[in-house]
Amino acid sequence: MDRADFVHLVRLSEHASAEDSARYRRGVAAFAALGYLWVLACLGLAMGLIVWVAVSLGDGRFSVSRGWLLLFGLGLLWATVRALWVRFDEPDGLELSREDAPQLFEALDRIRSKIKGPPVHHVYLDDDFNASIRQVPRFGLFGGAVNSLSIGLPLLMMLDRRRLLSVLAHEYGHLRGNHGKLSAWIYRTRLSWLKLDANLQRNEGVMAIVSQAFFRWYFPRFAAKTFALARQDEYEADRISGRLLGTSVAAAALTEISIKANWYANEFWPWHWARAEREPLPPGPFAGLRECVATPPGPEFARQALREAMRRVSDLEDTHPVLRDRLEALRQKATVPAWSKRPALEMLVEGPRWIAHFDAQWRQAHAADWKQHHAHRSRIRERIAVLAARGERNTPDEWVEWADAERRLDTSAPVRERYERALRIAPEHPGALRGLAQMIPSTERETRLAVLERLHEAGAASRWWAARNAVAVLENPDAGPHDEAGLKHWRGRLKEAEEAEARAWEELTETPSFSQIGRHDLNEHELDELRADLVRNLPVSRAWLVRKNLREFPWRRAFVVFVELPGLDDEERWQLCRQLEQTLSLPGVALVLWAGHSPTLEDIERQAFGAVWTRGA
Repeated sequence: MDRADFVHLVRLSEHASAEDSARYRRGVAAFAALGYLWVLACLGLAMGLIVWVAVSLGDGRFSVSRGWLLLFGLGLLWATVRALWVRFDEPDGLELSREDAPQLFEALDRIRSKIKGPPVHHVYLDDDFNASIRQVPRFGLFGGAVNSLSIGLPLLMMLDRRRLLSVLAHEYGHLRGNHGKLSAWIYRTRLSWLKLDANLQRNEGVMAIVSQAFFRWYFPRFAAKTFALARQDEYEADRISGRLLGTSVAAAALTEISIKANWYANEFWPWHWARAEREPLPPGPFAGLRECVATPPGPEFARQALREAMRRVSDLEDTHPVLRDRLEALRQKATVPAWSKRPALEMLVEGPRWIAHFDAQWRQAHAADWKQHHAHRSRIRERIAVLAARGERNTPDEWVEWADAERRLDTSAPVRERYERALRIAPEHPGALRGLAQMIPSTERETRLAVLERLHEAGAASRWWAARNAVAVLENPDAGPHDEAGLKHWRGRLKEAEEAEARAWEELTETPSFSQIGRHDLNEHELDELRADLVRNLPVSRAWLVRKNLREFPWRRAFVVFVELPGLDDEERWQLCRQLEQTLSLPGVALVLWAGHSPTLEDIERQAFGAVWTRGA
């Protein structure tokens, strides 16, 4: 199924749900049962063949053809039983007992009694800034469910007790009583089918041959038909959270998480890795996080993060609605909340012990990576010293490189004058204009817009970036009075640039992976930056890089990055690749693909000109 057909099916499901929710749910249940019927039909066919051949043997009517049918039936039976017995991995993290967190378990008991839902069998503590609950069948595709709740240590450190309980009430809401049984069953079924598909992909036996064609047809349609149900379930879980803790608490928790997730990813972790410049051995991040969260994000950062979150629109990549839609469903306004003061970490007995555990675990996992990053930042410092020694003899490119290097070491470094020096030599230098635009404070709106105008006119390569940033400046109420004409002008430019970008992205993603490619053209400094980014992404074990030659923008640098991601399932790999596309330090747009079924690891090793980075090498 192609993307357009999937979108069409999702939209049909959304309309069906809106028109007649009960009928839509019956249809979803019937389609979900179809998958089970297929597996049971294979099981029945296998048993029927075995019984028929056995009866024939008893009557003395054995033949070679019946022998082959017996082998086929036995193979189909064995493969079907193996497929039915789907095994699920245990959640990551440490399992908590009541003695470890009595307050937490008491709160979960109260939530359960109010929702009248099933028990939570296991509670895990992990190192993610997240909380999640999952149900997995006890016995393969069938049997009752085991409910496991995972809570992230960073979440406990950044939210107060009531807001954390609001998050947990949302997660527990997915297990609610009779009304939620269908959603929970569909969720378990989805997990089971995904796991079964992975098993079939690794199996070249009879069951795989018989079933792969069916599941290639069934899986995308099942995902599309259940999409509206999954999204409704998120809204219902929010309503339950609001009913138990109050809608204002639920909204404040959602908003604080959104802002602090931005801070955690874009402020805290860069700060922590920056410590590699002066600390050759890795310090524990969570002890540092505990100190940092005592000072909440600054007002300007918080407002900008909230604006960014509110500009996002719900799409088909995730069943979770965006913040704007969730707040509207709760009938709450988007405002920066009063920050949590007493962290919910107090709900754990011996909080420092858990911090020490995850710090030790992180240090062990990242020891080699930290050493590489320490060497990388030392090389940047050495390059800065070389450029500083050249002084007035630097070229415009070198002035920009000097400024960019200092900002990599310290995002607040005062390097505006270096970009201006480059522009005095080369007034239309795109890198200098882009750097200068980023250095001008938001309060100097007209000055920044003038620089973005120059950048837009400097060439087609920079038009999308210039237009996007100009629109952001004009939409920022803190930057000055509303300018409707200017905003309309830049939005028109942004629309034109986005259309061109969409065509280029379509060419990058739709053409075969190894067509229109050549060896990458990164210099040592650019390659070093890419390797430094890969070091910080622990799941990546190897990476390859090729340059993609785009017909839409023949002068633009575009890349395809192939990564090897052992130990993750396909959904996790997909999410990480999309994240890397946004965060890798590359001088151009990049498509990130993982080594899997297409392209295969063998294809990559044969055609991608050799790995550019290997963990631990």
